[in-house]
Amino acid sequence: MSQILVSRPYFDTRAGSQQERSRSTESMVRENTDQSSGLATAGYRSAKYTPYEWSTKNISTLSQAVTDRYNADRIRSESKTLHAETEARTLRCQAEGTRHLGERLQDIYFLQSELQRHIEELTRESDLLLGQKRRLENALEATEIPFAIATDNLTCRERRHGPDLVKDEVEEQLLKEVELIRIIQGLLKKTLGQAINQIRANRDVKQTLESDWSDKFQAYSMDDQCGRYNNRSMDIQNHPNSAKFQDHASNREAWLKFTQSNLSLATREEQCSLELRELADRVLQDTAEDLRAQCAAVDNAFARRCQELNEAKTLLELHLTQTLEATGAQELNIRALRQALHDKEAPMHVAESRLYSRAQRPNVELCRDGPQLSLVDEVGEITCTMEALQVKLAEARRSLSDLEDTRMTLQKDISCKTHSLMIDAEKCMTHRARYPTALTLSGY
Repeated sequence: MSQILVSRPYFDTRAGSQQERSRSTESMVRENTDQSSGLATAGYRSAKYTPYEWSTKNISTLSQAVTDRYNADRIRSESKTLHAETEARTLRCQAEGTRHLGERLQDIYFLQSELQRHIEELTRESDLLLGQKRRLENALEATEIPFAIATDNLTCRERRHGPDLVKDEVEEQLLKEVELIRIIQGLLKKTLGQAINQIRANRDVKQTLESDWSDKFQAYSMDDQCGRYNNRSMDIQNHPNSAKFQDHASNREAWLKFTQSNLSLATREEQCSLELRELADRVLQDTAEDLRAQCAAVDNAFARRCQELNEAKTLLELHLTQTLEATGAQELNIRALRQALHDKEAPMHVAESRLYSRAQRPNVELCRDGPQLSLVDEVGEITCTMEALQVKLAEARRSLSDLEDTRMTLQKDISCKTHSLMIDAEKCMTHRARYPTALTLSGY
């Protein structure tokens, strides 16, 4: 049984061309296909196109060509638009990135400048504190001289003699001076320790700021280099994974908070350093003034004590002179009394000899006559006179002994006063002439 082969029109399988065919062309092709199976093709095995199919094929090819050209024009137009848009968007994004880098550079520069300012301020504060530390050390060392002077004065005054070994105003002021020096030394040591700790704290904060400044310096250099990159740079290349966020990366708030915390710490240490320097100034000034004031009080007490000793010594010397004069007069008086007693011996002997001789009168001639009574009265009178002279001589001798004791006492007191004056005036006050000045006690 013979089969009739029916030719099939050519169809483009592309989706774009199928979408462009019209419905009228499809209906005509179906009709012509049905007609091609008629008598004209009977007995022929080869499939041939009909003229209509040929025309349709040409129309289809032309239509497809038109469609392809249209699509090509559309794609070119869209490509140009997309290229322009993407180019503008890329340039805009790049400019935005460059602007953000510029803003970031400004932020880094500002914080770096603040860090640099605080580093310089901490360096200046540390240097000033070092100067205060040296002043405190010098002042502490300078207090050793007043302490040695005061203790030496107390030791010297322990060698005073007798009644001059008294706890007077000078000793009280010297004890006050020793106690004041000990208190001042403790205060200076405490302030010195605070200065050392503050210097250490300043250096620690300065090291932290320098580390932060170094990091920002590197970051600034890197961001500055990034800001200089452009599309014609020779050192740019592809980094596929560079757009991923790193796990250890900080955000802007943490970054800013970290530096602000460092700056706040630096500000706090700078304020503490400033307050400590002012405190050290006040301590040095007040301690120097207190020491000099106490030194003046001790010197005034010494001056008053020396004046009292001089007055007492002068008065003692005056009394010693008067005592010596009285002693000399009393010695003359004793010699006069002894001479008077000696002078009474001859009249006594005369009267007694007369009485003795008249007692040899014989018989009735041994009479109590006027001469006898006169001679008896004369002997009694001479005896009473001699007794009175002997009593007065004894009193004069006791007075002379008292005057000698007084002279010795006065001489001892004068010697004590001279010794005390030598200790206070020549040793103590001469030693106190080496007392440090207020400038030295202030640490300069």
